[in-house]
Amino acid sequence: MSANVRAAEGSRGELVLRGRRFAWGARTYLMGIVNATPDSFSGDGRPDPQDAIARALELAAQGADVIDLGGESTRPGHVPIDALEEQRRLIPVVRGVRARLPHAILSVDTFKPDVFAAAHRAGADMLNSIWGLDDRLLATALECGVPVVVMHNKRVPIYERAVVDEVLAYLEREALQAVRAGLARERVILDPGIGFGKLAEHNLAVLGALERIVALGFPTLLGTSRKSTIGKLTGRAVGERGYGTAATIALAVAAGIDVVRVHDVAEMRDVTVVADAIVRGSRPEGWSEKL
Repeated sequence: MSANVRAAEGSRGELVLRGRRFAWGARTYLMGIVNATPDSFSGDGRPDPQDAIARALELAAQGADVIDLGGESTRPGHVPIDALEEQRRLIPVVRGVRARLPHAILSVDTFKPDVFAAAHRAGADMLNSIWGLDDRLLATALECGVPVVVMHNKRVPIYERAVVDEVLAYLEREALQAVRAGLARERVILDPGIGFGKLAEHNLAVLGALERIVALGFPTLLGTSRKSTIGKLTGRAVGERGYGTAATIALAVAAGIDVVRVHDVAEMRDVTVVADAIVRGSRPEGWSEKL
């Protein structure tokens, strides 16, 4: 890991939610994905609330540090839904998971202020927005007192300069705006948006520059799980991209990424535990030198 990444890791502080401490730079945390939708790109959509709740419980048992709940598909070609429909899908799941897992950290994947406000009332702890933070969404996050994941995205994958430079400039601008509005730096988590507004070559360029994103000095998140670029490289169908995903997760740990958003929590937990032990010197709870 480069010196500038180590310096950035030392300055990112920690996040405390529901008594749980996220020490940025100490290890890589796992965000497990629950799609309460009928049209998820990965084929794991769970439109029945009880099914989605059961999946959240399963991911928590497998070691997810955060459960990310979404009520609207954002796959290419998805059909947008309004805020009322998104709440109809999402809120019963948030309530159900919160009732069964009172200490779990629940993130909500939405860019609609009214949806997040309702989800927060139902028990959500964190906002995960694929379209950054407009004024209303930022105001809602501040009113709710929650940390935010700010992702880079574009409606059309056309870049006037190098994609990495544009992604970095956008993320830094959004992060500084959030800090000026009153969010603490350790509560602004930056996501370069792999697979969003980017062609495969764009995604690979960003993945090759993760240390530059970490060096911005904010906590970071990466979502590569089962993405189409992995499929393009390997020729694998969506459900067969676990090993390709694991490669990106290991590289993310080496670059200093703080959170990885994944479908396969149990498998990717093994990847992060081993990679973190090598890169960051972390050890799992109960570690012993004895055979």
